[in-house]
Order: sequence, then structure tokens, then C-alpha cells
Amino acid sequence: MDIGPSEAEAFWTAFLRKLARRSLRGVKLVVSDAHEGIKATVAKVLNASWQRCRVHFMRDALAHAGKSGRRVVSAFIATAFAQDDAEAARAQWRKVADQLRPKLPKLAGFLDDAETDVLAYMTFPPQHRTKLHSTNPIERLNGEIKRRTEVVGIFPNEDAIVRLIGAILLEQNDEWAVQRARYMTLETIAPLSDDPSVSLTAIAS
Repeated sequence: MDIGPSEAEAFWTAFLRKLARRSLRGVKLVVSDAHEGIKATVAKVLNASWQRCRVHFMRDALAHAGKSGRRVVSAFIATAFAQDDAEAARAQWRKVADQLRPKLPKLAGFLDDAETDVLAYMTFPPQHRTKLHSTNPIERLNGEIKRRTEVVGIFPNEDAIVRLIGAILLEQNDEWAVQRARYMTLETIAPLSDDPSVSLTAIAS
């Protein structure tokens, strides 16, 4: 966690560099909504791919569809997400964009620009994809942080913020550690690791 005035590129660059200095290595994918500058920062600092949150993307996409067309457009785009592999998903994505282009050129252009970022998760193993395509796994945690901080109102200093939110994050970390079905296990992600010792440990266990 970190505290900053905004989620601009300067904040994300400093935050990710701090994690790198603390020996964060082997990051494959960073999932977020479309904050300014985060995509470039992820590539530059962590040398990782960026996944644009699919839920946030759909909200933005449907804003281009008009009220009467949202259900149809949503169903069209969902056909790309239903594909079995990345190549098929990209092909279907472009097909959907081309079908929408005559009547909704702005939406089609929006799909063209977002293809790589929204489908990044499709290059990962199928069992991981439901956990990777959006920020949903942490939205509930963010909601709890917001609820607890609103009770306090105004914090006297940054140390007070760190103490409260840090305690919430530690609680969540412990919960995820013991509830193996909540997110991912070391055994399922080890094959993706660049570190042979991680893979060997997982296989041995």
C-alpha cells in the first residue's frame, strides 16, 4: 500500500519502483482500471503485461452504444470472452468490431484500441482467467477500506492511515492465505514462474 495525492503516472511510477527496490520480481500481469499512465509504467518498471479491467471496460464501451443497443452490444462483445484461446478471442473481437463499425464507428474504434489490453488475460491458463480479467477480486476489499476510513473521517497524519488500512490488508492477507479457493494457489501459478526454485517447491509439495 502507499499514500499519494492522485493516481497519475508519477504516483504509479514511484509506487512500482518502490516495489521493485523491495525485490518484487517475475510479475507477469498487472490488472487495473484505465488509470492515466499505468499501462506504460507497468511495462517500463515491471516489464509486465497490463490487463484493463473487463468490467470497467464494458461500462465505458456500453456508453458508446446508446440505451437501446447496450444489451445487444454486450452480448456481441461477450462472444470474444467466451473463446477457448487468445488467438480465437482476438479473431472474434475484430469480427465484432467490424460488425459494429457501420452503425457505431466510435464504439468500433474503441474496441480496436482496447483489444490488446482487454484480452491480455487470455494468454494465461484457463483456470486463472476468471481471476485475472477484472479487478473484482479486490473490489470488495476496497469497499471495506472505504467503509472503515469513512468512519474515521479525517486522519491526523499518514501514520494513522497506514496503521488502520495496513491492519485491514493484513487481515485480508491472512484470510486469502488459508482459504485456498479464494484466489490462486502456489501450485497453479508455479508453472508460470521464471524462478526454478518456485516451480520445484510447488511440484514437491
